[in-house]
Amino acid sequence: MDGIELAAEHLLQVSSDLAPHEEGDLERSGEVSKDPGAGAVAVSYDRPYAVRQHEEMTWRHDDGKQAKYLEQPMLTERDTMLALAAGPLRDELDG
Repeated sequence: MDGIELAAEHLLQVSSDLAPHEEGDLERSGEVSKDPGAGAVAVSYDRPYAVRQHEEMTWRHDDGKQAKYLEQPMLTERDTMLALAAGPLRDELDG
């Protein structure tokens, strides 16, 4: 779980940097939740407008902010997240 959590924290950081910003509520609402029993983690934003901000491609945003603020880094950060997820397991096997 350690590696998966590291990967999720990385995704949260990158997506928070891209999340539309007016007062910062959306960025601050991001969180990583985990279900160790299922071996799963999730990155989510809990503001009522989070999904609309994510999906509305016609809205204008400040420089560096965007729609698809969670989906895009899932693709662009894939290799980094895979390396983070594998790291603790690799360290354990090497140790």
